Amino acid sequence: MLWTRFNPFGASSWDRVQRMQDEFNRLFDRWGGDGFQSFPAVNIREEDDALNVEAELPGMNLEDLEIFVTGNTQLTIKGERKVALPEKATLHRQERPFGKFVRTLTLPFPVDDTKVDARLENGILKIHLPKHEAARPRKITVKA
Repeated sequence: MLWTRFNPFGASSWDRVQRMQDEFNRLFDRWGGDGFQSFPAVNIREEDDALNVEAELPGMNLEDLEIFVTGNTQLTIKGERKVALPEKATLHRQERPFGKFVRTLTLPFPVDDTKVDARLENGILKIHLPKHEAARPRKITVKA
């Protein structure tokens, strides 16, 4: 028995609906925020006395990036991913976002902004944010 999907709109109309759904998905992906993907994708992990942030930025150059620490508790990654498309080319599908972006992350504790180290290696931005002295645990000696 041959199974086929019932299509009440006809083949070309259904294709248009699918394309419209793809466009809405791309639009929401670009907005970012809760429940949506944001660019760049980041991982944040705490290790000993520091936070380590990794952001995926394939094809980006150092000149196109800016990194800020504000108030010892917010990290901002700002940049522009330029379109690498020849003038007479026609774009049929775009899944990689291009253009200016800003991603601001609230950090779980204050960091020492004077000791932040950032490196771009193979399309991965690695940011090392040491904890601020006030955020580090302090051992208290108990007196008898």
